[in-house]
Amino acid sequence: MELEGGGGVECLESGGSSLTPTAQQGKKFQDAASPQPCEQLHLEICTAAEALTDGSIRERVHCPSVPINKRFLLHLAHISSSITPSSSSLLLTSYTLFFHQNPDSEMAVVRSKAALLLAAVMLASTAQLCMGARRRMELYRPDPADMLSFHNGGAVLHGDIPVSILWYGKFSAAQKSVIVDFLLSLTAEPQAAASPSVAQWWRTIDQQYLSPVASVSTNGAGKDTTRVLLANQLSDEACSMGNSLTLAQITALATTTKPQRGGIAVVLTAEDVAVEGFGMGRCSLHGSDAGAGTAYIWVGNPATQCPGQCAWPFHQPAYGPQDPPLVAPNGDVGADGMVMNLASMLAGAVTNPFGDAYYQGSSDAPLEACTACTGKFGSGSYPGYAGDLKVDPATGASYNANGASGRKYLLPALYDISTSACSTLV
Repeated sequence: MELEGGGGVECLESGGSSLTPTAQQGKKFQDAASPQPCEQLHLEICTAAEALTDGSIRERVHCPSVPINKRFLLHLAHISSSITPSSSSLLLTSYTLFFHQNPDSEMAVVRSKAALLLAAVMLASTAQLCMGARRRMELYRPDPADMLSFHNGGAVLHGDIPVSILWYGKFSAAQKSVIVDFLLSLTAEPQAAASPSVAQWWRTIDQQYLSPVASVSTNGAGKDTTRVLLANQLSDEACSMGNSLTLAQITALATTTKPQRGGIAVVLTAEDVAVEGFGMGRCSLHGSDAGAGTAYIWVGNPATQCPGQCAWPFHQPAYGPQDPPLVAPNGDVGADGMVMNLASMLAGAVTNPFGDAYYQGSSDAPLEACTACTGKFGSGSYPGYAGDLKVDPATGASYNANGASGRKYLLPALYDISTSACSTLV
């Protein structure tokens, strides 16, 4: 008996040959001149279920035109919310009577159907518990204080935000271009990229998180929009602090870029540079110097050290189902992975630069604008599935945002404060 593949259950015809009663084979149950064991059992199941559900099962499961297979069982489980536990017992009794009334059926058929029957009854019984749990979850309303929100007195970065970059280690010109073009795309003119765009993603952050706070703090006299401006770039190909860095050294490297007040220093480490905690629950981070009024971001190239954790979905995940990875939009798993993580940290650095503005949970380990929506990139996403994304017909690459200069990127979902849910570009 096969349940996993969704195929039909193997049955025996009266002549002893095996068949799989699927619609594709053109052997639908209602067309059979003389019901075989599988067909007869299917008919008994439907008849008993009809009696227990006022006949409504026929419309929902289309008995007896579908085969007894995994799909039928799932249908039976789906409609079983209308079958009470006592009815399930009656259903089981009717199945048992059928076996007793058909002593001439091949033992192989009886055994396989008995196992199938038990599975169906178990599904029908447990479905009610699941339905009840789901109804209870629908009634649950979390405390607003536990949701991601603005904490009074906190500060955000707003207006013109100068960004300084330190390239630590060796990066190719193509890799640098991918990342720099992303930063330039954040506040590019609307006509610079087709929708959905990187600029749209950034405007959502500005409109939902930054502008409301800035308007209050400046009595409406602040700038209308927030722009990311590329201030300067430094390179340290020789890795002056070595190829294995502590978090304290990351902070020290950030200061070498001399970020302006209200600005952000971005430290990017090459794929052969190890950083404390990299790939062990950490792909990037952001911090700040409250006294200087600056923030900093670190992002590592995950291409060789931890692609399953920090470059997914462009690499197979470190854990869970090993589905084929998506094609990176810029042809570089490391650089495209860095853009995803840089975007997430940039959103956190501007909305919660000093740890006292927008966050959820403890300020020591907060969930922020993007980290509250980890792993979500498109609609319909769930753990292990990035969501429904756009696909470039020329390259087969997956993306959800257009950037300047024809670039395409995959950007993380943003937590929508107005709906208390994660919002994606596609």
